[in-house]
Amino acid sequence: MTLAVLTARTGHALPDGDTDRLAGELTGALRAAGASTVDRLVPGADEAARLRELARQARDAGEPLLICADNLVAHGSLLWTLATEPAGRSTVLVAADPAGDLREERGRVIAAVPGAGSVRYLGAMCVAPADLPLLEKAADRPDLLTEMLADGFLPVATRVRLLHAEQVETGEQLAAARAAIDGVDEDAVRLRLAVKEQDDFFTTYAVSTWSPYVTKGAARLGLGPTAVTGLSVLFAAGAALLFWQASRVGMVLGGILLYLGFVLDCVDGQLARYTRNFDAFGGWLDTMADRAKEYTVYAGLAAGADRIGLPYAWPLAITAILLQTARHMTDTWYGALHDEAAARPAPAVSGGVGARLTAASVKAQSQRGSLIYWAKRIVVFPIGERWALISVLAAVTNGRVALAAVVGFGLLAAAYTLALRSLRALSMRVGVLHTVDTARHRDDGPLVRSVLSRVRAGWPLPFAAVFAGYALVTVAAGVPSGRPWLLAFVAVPVLLAGFPGRVRHDGPLDWLVPAALRAAEYLVVVAVGLYGGVPGPLVFLLLFTLTLRHYDLTARMEKGAPATGAGLAVLGWDGRVLLLVLAAVAGYATAGTVLLAALVAAAFTLTAVRDWRASR
Repeated sequence: MTLAVLTARTGHALPDGDTDRLAGELTGALRAAGASTVDRLVPGADEAARLRELARQARDAGEPLLICADNLVAHGSLLWTLATEPAGRSTVLVAADPAGDLREERGRVIAAVPGAGSVRYLGAMCVAPADLPLLEKAADRPDLLTEMLADGFLPVATRVRLLHAEQVETGEQLAAARAAIDGVDEDAVRLRLAVKEQDDFFTTYAVSTWSPYVTKGAARLGLGPTAVTGLSVLFAAGAALLFWQASRVGMVLGGILLYLGFVLDCVDGQLARYTRNFDAFGGWLDTMADRAKEYTVYAGLAAGADRIGLPYAWPLAITAILLQTARHMTDTWYGALHDEAAARPAPAVSGGVGARLTAASVKAQSQRGSLIYWAKRIVVFPIGERWALISVLAAVTNGRVALAAVVGFGLLAAAYTLALRSLRALSMRVGVLHTVDTARHRDDGPLVRSVLSRVRAGWPLPFAAVFAGYALVTVAAGVPSGRPWLLAFVAVPVLLAGFPGRVRHDGPLDWLVPAALRAAEYLVVVAVGLYGGVPGPLVFLLLFTLTLRHYDLTARMEKGAPATGAGLAVLGWDGRVLLLVLAAVAGYATAGTVLLAALVAAAFTLTAVRDWRASR
C-alpha cells in the first residue's frame, strides 16, 4: 500500500476550477504511479501534523510516501519513475538549472553553496521508509527538502530530461505547460530515456544505436527483464561452447554470439527502465549474470586454446578472473565512498594532487563526446570494451591471444584506476566501510569474528595488503612441492589480517580492504594449485565459485536486494584459506579444491534460492 499526498501551494493565482482540476489530474497520475491512497492537505489546517501522520502510516506499513505539490504539471511517467526507483531509495524530481540551489552529485541530490547549483526542485519526491523519520522531523519547516538534506537526506535525482514538468502560478502558465506536455510523444521519449544517459564508448555507438528497437519488441512480446537476462546467458554460454570448439568458424560464430549476448545484456536494463518492471532481485540477477557470463567465456577461451595445444591458456584465464574480480571490488567500494563523501563531506584537502585530479575528472565528464571524455571512459576497460575485444580477437586469432589481451589491458586499467582513485580518496578524507556490516563485507569467518578480531589491533588495509603481498610472492616463487613450509607460513599473514577485524574501518583508503582480501584469498588458491599440481580447470572452478560468493555480497548492497542469508560466512576467507592450505600440505590439494568449490557453490545456491523465494 503506497501512500501519496498533495501538498498545498499558497500564493498562486490559479482559478479555483483550475486548481481542483489540476489536483484531480495529479491524483490520477499518482494512482497510475502506484499510489493506493492519495491524501490532499487542506490549506489552513494543521498540515504538518497531517504530514507526520501520513509518514508514520507509511513507515508502519514499510512503504514509501509520495509527496507532490498541487500546482505541478508533469508527464505522468515522471511520477511513475519517482515511485519505482529500482533499489527502493528516496527520489526527488529536479530540472537542470545553473541558478538552482541544489546540486546533482553521482546521481544524488545535495544542497549547493550559492553559485554552485546545477538543478532545482520541482515539488515532487518519493521518500523511502528508511528516510521517513527525517520527513517527520522536518514536516513543520517551510522548506521541507532543504531541512531534510541538512539532516542527512541523500535522495536519487529524477531529472526531467526530454519530458516536461513545471510548477505553475497562473492560468497562462498552466495552459502553456499543458501545451508543452501535449507536444511530446511520451512513449517514444520513455523508450529513448531507457537507454543509459552516460554509457561507455562501444555501448553508445555499437549497441544503443539500435537496441531500443529490440527493447520495444521485447515489451510488445510481453517479455520481462529476467527473461531477456536468461536469453543473454544462453547466448554467452553458446559463445563459450563455440570458443571451446576452437575451429575458425566456431570462433567467428562465438564472437558474433558474444556481441549479441551483450546487446541483450543492455536490453534487459533498458526494458526494466522502459516498463518500470523492477523487483528485489532483478538488479541482483543482472549483476550476477554479467559476471557469470564473462567468466564462463574466459573458461571457454582457455579450454579451446588448451584443446588445440596452446600452452598457458588456463593460467591466463585464472589471472583474468582474479584481476577482474579485484577490480570490480574496488569499483563497488569507490562508488560507495563517493556517495558517502557526497552525503557527509569532510573538509577536503585543497590544492593537493587529489583535489586537482577531482577537478580534472569533473571537467572531463562535463565535456560529453569530446576526445578526453571518451578516453577517460575507455581507459578503465569497461565490460563493453572487454567483450568487444574478446569478440574481435577470438574471431581473428585464438583464445589465448584474447585472454592475454584481457589481462594486459586489465592490468593497465587497474594501475590507472588504483593510483588515481587512491589519490582522490585521500583528498576526500572520508571512510565508508565502517558504515556497513564490516565483517560481512570483509567476509570474515568464525575464526576472525570470534577469536582473532578480539585483539583489536593493527591497521586494516596495511595488514590485508601484507596478506595479499605474501600470497603474491608465494605464487611468483612457484611453491615447489619440496617446500611445504612456504605454503604453510601463510597462516601468519592470515592472523595479521584478522587482528583488525573489529577495528573501525574509517580510513580514507580502507575501502580497498575487501579487494585486498579477495586478491589474497584467490592468490592462495593459485598457490595451492601450483604446489599440489591441481589441474587448471579445477583451480578456475574454485575461483569462479568464490567470485559468485563475493559478487553476491556487493550486488545485494548495490541493488538493495534482501540479504537475510547472504551474510553467513562459508568458513570465511580465513577458514577457507587455512582449510585449503592444510589439505595441500597433507597431500590432498586437488580433493581440497574440489570439496571447497562444491561447498561454496552449494551455500551460494541455497542462499540465493531461499532469499529469492522470500522476496516473492
